[in-house]
Order: sequence, then C-alpha cells, then structure tokens
Amino acid sequence: MNNWKLLFLMCFFATNLYSQVCETAVDGKKLEKEKMETADYLPSIHGTIRAKYEYQTETGESRFQVRNARFSLTGNVLPIVAYKAEIDLSDQGAIRMLDAYTRIFPVKNLNFTIGQMRVPFTIDAHRSPHLLFFANRSFLAKQVGDVRDVGATLAYSRKDLSFPFTLEGGVFNGAGLTNQKEWHKSLNYSVKAQLWFANGFNLTISNQMIKPEEIRIQMYDIGMSYNNKKVHVEAEYLYKTYSRDAFNSVQAFNTFACYYIPLKKFFHQMSVAARYDMMTNHSDGKNIDENTKILPITDYARHRITGGITFSFSKVFVADIRLNYEKYFYKSGGVPKASEQDKLVLEFMTRF
Repeated sequence: MNNWKLLFLMCFFATNLYSQVCETAVDGKKLEKEKMETADYLPSIHGTIRAKYEYQTETGESRFQVRNARFSLTGNVLPIVAYKAEIDLSDQGAIRMLDAYTRIFPVKNLNFTIGQMRVPFTIDAHRSPHLLFFANRSFLAKQVGDVRDVGATLAYSRKDLSFPFTLEGGVFNGAGLTNQKEWHKSLNYSVKAQLWFANGFNLTISNQMIKPEEIRIQMYDIGMSYNNKKVHVEAEYLYKTYSRDAFNSVQAFNTFACYYIPLKKFFHQMSVAARYDMMTNHSDGKNIDENTKILPITDYARHRITGGITFSFSKVFVADIRLNYEKYFYKSGGVPKASEQDKLVLEFMTRF
C-alpha cells in the first residue's frame, strides 16, 4: 500500500503543479514582466524501469528482481531557479528518496545546488541507472565510491571553449540520506573537475573526504574516456585511505570497452561490451573494533570479468535488452557475498 500511496502523491503533485502552470500562463502581464516562457513552468517527468533475471552458475540459484523503478520531476519555476525530485519505488525492493534539490543560476555558467543529491565524485558512480553499460555496476561505483548525501554544491562550466570543462565542489553532512537531524562539528567535502578534449576524449579528476563515524576517509579518483558513434572506451582508478591506520588503503580499478553495431530490422542497434574491474579488501568505515581500533572488512578483494551484448530498440539507453555474464575471482580466504558470485544476467531497461 505504501508504494501506491507514494505513486498517488507524485501524480497528485504533478497534476497540481500543471494546474498552477495553466493559471500562470493566462496571466500574460506576469509572464512579460518576468520574461518567462510558459514552458519554464512545465515539469518534465522521467522514469527508469530495470527488471532482470539472474542465474548463479556455481550455486544453481536464480531470481527475478526489479532493480530500479525510478520516477523524477524536473523543471524551472523561474529562468534561474530549477528543481528536481526523484524517488525509487524499488531500489532492490526498498523505497528510497534519492534527489530532492533546488538549483539556482546566479550568473551565466555558474550554478548553486542545495538539497539531497549524488556527491560529485568519480565517473561510473555518478551514472544514472539508465546510462549503465552493464547490468551491474562496477566495484568502484557500487562498493568503494558510491555516496549520496545532503548538502550544497557550486559548479562552474564552460562549454563554449575549445577545451570545455566543468569544476564542481560541495560540502555535505556525511550521515547519508536518513540521518538528516544529526548535528556535525565538521562537514564532508567533494571536488570534481572534468575536461573534454577534442575528438571525444574526457578526463575526470576528483577528491572526496567522508567520515561515516569516527574514522576519516580520503578518496582520490582519476578516469579517462573516449566516445564516438561506434565505440566507448573508459578506464578509472580510485585510491582510498583511512585515518589512524584503521584499515589498509583500498584500490579499485574499472575499465571497459563497448562497440556499437547498427541494425536494420527490429532492433536499432547492438552493443558488444567487455569489462574488467577489481578491488582490494574494503571497509565502509563503520563499526570499528573498540579494542583493536581496526575496521572490519565489509567487501573482500576480488577481480571480475564481464562480457555482454545489448540490443536497443531505439537509440541506446532508451529501451534495451541486455545479456551479461560475470566471472568472479577471489583471493584465498575471501568470502563471497550471496550476490557476488559467477552469474548470468538478463536485463530489460526502459527509460521514459
């Protein structure tokens, strides 16, 4: 029932906002005074549905899963004031409020954002679910560098130069999305720089400091990608350190290539992709041992090779059918989690 209530509230909000749009559009004098077009008031509704079937070849177990059922509202209330509200009705079976922020554009090329959002850090961890090249995220994005928090960012972009760039930085609570009432003596921060070279090259460098509990964690990330109409190639490296020698430094690496093949019948395009990613023993920075002052291992070191084919009904990232196979390699003593083993994945992704 909670799912239906949330969906009803979102529909009610959209309908109510649309009625206000119509009422405001009639007031021609107000529109002229603010130099605003009617479309600026209209919200855009988007969504992503990712449903998949997984079969673990070693254990013989299988499952169906709705990985994501995201809905978002974005738009402007003024030419310089934008907003976004996004909720996932099935984030691995749980309901989560993801993005909820206001964005202000005080001057050209500069924007200020305050609210709940994904922290500006890394390449792969910052991708929305409908933009993924594989059915499951890389270790770098899912376990090591994935952070969504409440805070404020400032971003400056220049897309009109021969080498376009974006600089973004922000401060955050550090307590995640559900503990917003907590008070903090220090805030977390994140900074990210992106540079687009000629001919489709991109360089991304980012740094982030988080403090989940009493241990301060520093993360450094660098990545480069190349993209054109036929191929996408990407490589990214993340280095993670812990204060007070509470845990050994963590390294994570992700690299993949995707080749696009146009099709003429039924499907618009086929994509063939291969990925290699790895991570050393990892801790999320929580539940430190009070006697030894050492953090526990939350994710054991492992390597993985992933191969896959994606069939797109339209242009890529709109309506895709994806088939992946993931092969895991653990070091001696490593304990695989229930969902981190060799598997075959069939995924259907729809973006609207």
